[in-house]
This record gives sequence, structure tokens and C-alpha cells, in this order.
Amino acid sequence: MLMSSQPTARRLRRSVLAAGMALSLAGSSLAYAQTATSDGHLDRSAAAARDATALPSFAPLVKRVLPAVVNISVAMKGAPVADEEDNGGEDQGAPDEGQRPPSFGMPGSPFDQFLRKFFEQQGRGPMPPQTGERVALGSGFIIDPEGYVVTNNHVVQNADKVTVVLQDGTKHPAKLVGRDSKTDLALLKIEAAQPLPYVSWGESSALQVGDWVMAVGNPFGLGGTVSSGIISARGRDIHAGPYDDFLQIDAAINRGNSGGPTFNLNGQVVGINTAIYSPNGGSVGIGFAIPASLAKPVIEQLKAHGKVERGWLGVQVQEVTPEIAKSLGLPRTEGALVAEVTKATPAQQAGVKQGDVILSYNGHAIDKLRDLPIAVAETPVGQRAELKVWRDGREETLEPVIAQMPNDLRTADHAESAGSEKAMGVSLAPLTQQWRERLHLAKEVKGVVVMAVAPDSPLAELGLERGDVIEDINQQAVTTPEEAAKRLAQVQREQGNEKQIMLLVNRHGINQYVAMTVKGGTNGGNG
Repeated sequence: MLMSSQPTARRLRRSVLAAGMALSLAGSSLAYAQTATSDGHLDRSAAAARDATALPSFAPLVKRVLPAVVNISVAMKGAPVADEEDNGGEDQGAPDEGQRPPSFGMPGSPFDQFLRKFFEQQGRGPMPPQTGERVALGSGFIIDPEGYVVTNNHVVQNADKVTVVLQDGTKHPAKLVGRDSKTDLALLKIEAAQPLPYVSWGESSALQVGDWVMAVGNPFGLGGTVSSGIISARGRDIHAGPYDDFLQIDAAINRGNSGGPTFNLNGQVVGINTAIYSPNGGSVGIGFAIPASLAKPVIEQLKAHGKVERGWLGVQVQEVTPEIAKSLGLPRTEGALVAEVTKATPAQQAGVKQGDVILSYNGHAIDKLRDLPIAVAETPVGQRAELKVWRDGREETLEPVIAQMPNDLRTADHAESAGSEKAMGVSLAPLTQQWRERLHLAKEVKGVVVMAVAPDSPLAELGLERGDVIEDINQQAVTTPEEAAKRLAQVQREQGNEKQIMLLVNRHGINQYVAMTVKGGTNGGNG
């Protein structure tokens, strides 16, 4: 028995050893399966886990730049209360690409929205309107030790008083040095007993899609908050202004972030958080920042002169479609097609003609339509520029001397406003093709363009702005300034102490009705 048991024991040991080796091999195979596929490529989950451990910490960067990021508190007397932090921001003209945070922002108290919901849930209707001073909150950053602070124009444009709050909680009254509505930028100045922490500009033109960035600001009035992400796209046009060239980032930007900086990994400001696309008002990972390359020269001019002087050529241009390129004999679909040349402008004096296609400006190709107005605007006034145009099947070179852009283009609009009318304090002009292109309106939109609204006009309460298109008045379509003036005059002639008026207004391609009661005895404003 003993003799026969020894081989059995040896066989048992061999079996156990073999089983152990099998388990070991199986374990090795399992471990390998977690890191590689059958063809030897790294498994994505393992690669991601490995890369995640290699990501740098943002903590040293945050410590370095956070002291220069500030909160902007804006007091507005008698301003309406809304749910966002800034005014003039909602860009409903591009709901598919981007939306600025809608009008005046963060409630005066963190409990305002709660109270509003409470009133509605209790069946008491909307929360009673607040009176007196309103407070809006935004963000900004200090660009030099003397106390110059950059923010968005729409954060401060209707301010009665602006206060800058530093990271240590100290508050400083701010003076508005200058602002620029076309790029939505503003410059403030605060005074301090000692030099202030500041940040410097970076090269936004060097950014690539996929580069890491960090956004800092004051979301929902919470104070200094940091979010990180990447550059999702460059050169976005969200129809917010004539010089749209936004960086799209996926770092979280929420209400109150407007005016805050976007940093690269070197701690330099490469963008200014300005707009978001959001169906619900919160961040969904699509934010837009003004690139530093566009912001820096504007801020420098605001600092030096309190305003921005821009170059002006004096043409109305439109996109070159493949069909237009083919009909003009263009080898490629490129450039900006001149739809109209304004009289007595640098373009006319240099010989630019309607139907020309501007291919390049000062040696830079015009690949997209908006490349031209941005390039012209950045040209110093009085400087000679070089235009390459396509005319009659060949290239020609023209050399206009760039002039200063008229304020609000009122000089250029003079011809467009021919046949304009005034009624109830509102100046109205025909909806020309030039206005249609400038306002990005579809062909089917009909109406009249609002050129100006007098402060004492009863319609000023409706929030009408220059560039709005009135399509109908009291559900009667209007297509000429004369028609619109006649309809408004009818309202004024109506008997009774109160007169109802409802307008269908198109703003940036979006229709909306606005209505109000006009009290009897009003003179309808100036004109």
C-alpha cells in the first residue's frame, strides 16, 4: 500500500502544480486581455486610465492666476429683474450655434428664484416685481498692477455703479474707462493702496483644437470658481456681432462667468468667456470666448483713448457660393463678393466696383466672409491697403486708403435710410438688401428697420433697438416706413385714455411679439 501510494502522491503533486501553472497562465492571459486586444493594440479603457494618471494638476496654475480674477457687481436703478447675469447678451439669432446668457443676470439674492417658484406653486401668480436698485454679477480680470480690469460690455453697459470684488473679499468702486459693443468688451479702473496681482495676454492664434484651457469666473454669484476643458473649435461665428471669431471651449461656463478669463497652461489669458449655448440656461459644455488676439488691441485702444477707432472700406459684401464662383469664372469658391459700394468711401475712391470679388487683403487670403471686416477694422486709419479683386475673369490690384469707421455707421446708413419716417419717437427705414445681409435675415422676412428710438418715446418701454425689424403693427403687416408710420398714427388717434399696441418684431432672425398699453395724452415722443 505504501509503495502504491507514493506514485499517487507524486501524481497529485504534479496535478496541483499543473493546476497552479494553469491558473497562473490564465491570470496572465486575463491581465493581458485588460491591456491589449487580440491584435496587440492597447485597450482603450486601460490606455485612458494610464493617460489619466499622467495629466498635470491645475492646482499650481490656479494659485498663480486666481488672485487676479475678480467679481463684478453692477447696481442698476429701476432695472427689470431677470434670471441671468448680464444684459444685451441673448443671441437668439443663432440658436443652433450659440446663445449668450440672456438679459440681466443673477438675481439680487440667491433666494429670488426660490421665491419666484414658491409664489407660482402657491397659485399666487408671478412673484411681485421688485423695486429700487438691482444687482447683477459678472466676472473680470486685472491686466496690470495699476488696477485696469477687463470684462464684457454687456455686464456693465447699463450700470449706475460698478464694484470690483477681489479674491480676498475687498471691494473697490470702479470707473468705466471705455467699452466697445461691437466686440462686447469693456475696461474698468480701480484704485488700490498697493500694486494689484495681474495676468498677461497669451497668443490665442497658437491654440489648436484639443489644447487644454482653464476658465475662471463667478458663476451664479458663488465667487472664484475654476473649470477646465479643451478647445473644441476655433473661428466660431454665432452672429453676436460683426467681428465674431470665437473660441469654442467645453470648460463649464455658467451665468456669472461672463467677462472672466480663459487661461492656457502657461497661465496666460487666451480668451474672455462671453457666451454659451444652452437650452436650459446652464452649461452643457458649449461655451464661447473672445480670443485674446481680437481682445488685446481693443483693450489697448480703450485704455489709451476710451474708445475704439476702426478702419473702414465702405463696401457691402456677401458670401461667394459655388454657383456664383462658377458664373464669375473663379477657380475656387473664395473671397467676398461686393454687393454695393457706398458713395464717397475709400472703396469707391480706389475703384472698387459692384460685382468685384475681394480675394485678399494686405496679402491675407479672404477664405471666409467675415475675414474681410475683421482685417479692415484692425487696419490703422490713413494706412494704404492692398486689395486683390477678381473682375472680368482676371485679378486686379487696388490700393484704397483706409478711413475711420463712422460711429454706428450712421454716415454709411444715410443712403440706406432714404425714405425714412418717424412716428411715436421711432425712426424707421426701408428693409434694403444691405440691411437684410447685415442683420442675417431670410428672404421671406418683410418689414421696416428701426433706425433709432427716442428716449421719451412710449415704445422705448418695449425695448426696441436699432436694427430691429417691425413686421406688423396690431396684426397688420407693414412693408414700408410710410405704412408703419400710418399704423402708429392710427394708434395715436384712437379714442380713450389707454391705447393698445402690439408689434411683431424680428431681432437677429427670431420673431417675437411685444405689446404694451399707451396712456392717453402722450405726444408720441420727438417726431
